[in-house]
Amino acid sequence: MRLSTIVPAAALLMLAVGCAPAPTAQLEANKELVRQFGEAINAANWESLAGIVAEDFTRHSAASAGPPVTSRDEFIRLQESFLVSFPDQRVTLQHLLAEGDRVAMLATYSGTHTGPMGDIPPTGKAHESPFLAIFRIESGQIAELWVEWDNVAMLTQLGLFPPQPPTAD
Repeated sequence: MRLSTIVPAAALLMLAVGCAPAPTAQLEANKELVRQFGEAINAANWESLAGIVAEDFTRHSAASAGPPVTSRDEFIRLQESFLVSFPDQRVTLQHLLAEGDRVAMLATYSGTHTGPMGDIPPTGKAHESPFLAIFRIESGQIAELWVEWDNVAMLTQLGLFPPQPPTAD
């Protein structure tokens, strides 16, 4: 190959690599997006959350009954329902790890059960439960979420587990 061909090709390659975000910078940007997600949940700022979560967002969870959430609007409605059950809900971030387009989070969810939770009437009891989540980031938004927690531990703290035997009338 001639030098006159190699030099422009090398310059073009360096320019392309130099213009791409550094991997570390992209990982930090992804983690910051997840931090903003937690802040929006804590503030019940659904407008901010709508800007963070992709329109075709999907939430997967074996801990939740029913099919996965498959849109941003469904996810915001789900968050609103959590706020009815636990109006003082709080997500406290403990750890974030990022690799590629994924961010893993270990956090704590806490709140006082003062509103109905589905068919379950309020207990007035507080709980604090750790949970794990993995976020997939696409085009600067959260496109997908896998989230799991220990329902038995949460229900025990709320006085709902083990189930109480029916009372005789």
